[in-house]
Amino acid sequence: MMLFLLFPLSSRAEPVKTGAEILSEQGFPPLQGKRFALITNQSAMVGDTHVLTLMEQKGVKPVVIFSPEHGLKGNAEDGVKLADDNAAAIPVKSLYGASKKPRPDDLKGIDLLVFDIQDAGARFYTYISTMGLAMQAAAQAGIPFLVLDRPNPLGGDYVAGFVREKIPGSFTSLYPIPLAHGLTVGELAGMIKGEGMLPDLEKLDLQVVRMHGWQREMRWPDTGLRWVATSPNLAAIDSVLLYPGTGLLEGTGASEGRGSTRPFQIAGWPGIDAKALALRLNEERLPGLHFDPLQFTPVRLPGISSAPKYRDREVAGVSIEITDYRKVLPVQTGVALLAALQAALPDQARPLFFRGGIDDMAGSPELRKGLQAGETPAAIEARWAPGVKSFLELRKPYLLY
Repeated sequence: MMLFLLFPLSSRAEPVKTGAEILSEQGFPPLQGKRFALITNQSAMVGDTHVLTLMEQKGVKPVVIFSPEHGLKGNAEDGVKLADDNAAAIPVKSLYGASKKPRPDDLKGIDLLVFDIQDAGARFYTYISTMGLAMQAAAQAGIPFLVLDRPNPLGGDYVAGFVREKIPGSFTSLYPIPLAHGLTVGELAGMIKGEGMLPDLEKLDLQVVRMHGWQREMRWPDTGLRWVATSPNLAAIDSVLLYPGTGLLEGTGASEGRGSTRPFQIAGWPGIDAKALALRLNEERLPGLHFDPLQFTPVRLPGISSAPKYRDREVAGVSIEITDYRKVLPVQTGVALLAALQAALPDQARPLFFRGGIDDMAGSPELRKGLQAGETPAAIEARWAPGVKSFLELRKPYLLY
């Protein structure tokens, strides 16, 4: 069974209200009298108040909390495995440690599993993998799963990148969807279940509390909502708007700006010609962006980036300035950046450009192979276009806005 908790369609003038805010205003009726578990982190804010505080004010309280990568407070670095905290007032079970999904014992006596986390809109951001695996655990335990919906910060119309091949995928690239999928977490949950993207979901009782006021063309700045850092390196909304593209640099030897105050907004490689790189990228006329040459030195930032590439070494590259957030095409930008950086390297360094993990992040080896063969970014985009077109048709039944 799948039930969407629907609300009247809203006009553009209405403020955006998340599923958590809607449910709070109603007094959290689905949670009253329930022994429920909550999957959440620091991003589950309603204005300046966390959803946990709102629940306590309305007389409801989870019996256990599950936290994703980066932990409940969102202050653990990427990739750091986290332990459970059973001494907390409400026990906190990590879904990024010994197990990446709730264990059967964790769900004993639980009536309902609730998900409220702000996503970043990229397939390789692990919160959506956590959601799907938790849905699977709920289905296997015969427990309903309730998603409190939140906006996709990239909007609902922008879809780009290769559809993931080799399913089942890795934890950082789990579903057969494009890199930028244009779905809210509630819509994606419906699609994961409806399309059987994970086993054992057929009988899952999935419920989604819709937002008010959000429309598909809205990018985060249009929502009027305050951005809360979803992880240590996505503290700024400009980083989020570029992340599906510049995040691909993590599968290369190039710096993606970790170890600086502008991760995913700057990029480079030691010793290249920064002015030539900026000129080439500006000649691409990528919508909503301008590139400036930059010299920067990544440093150790405890709790944010302890071991960045080229730590304490000067890197030549570019600063990516957003001039119109509505026009930015992050995946296309990332591909153009990869192509320009690879071309800027001396011949002996080019075989070192790609590292393990790039095919997983891209969802296909075709991105790497195309760049290694000297294909233009436009030619690579043309090759992912048929997959995107099919996905746009496939997702239609799951759109809530």
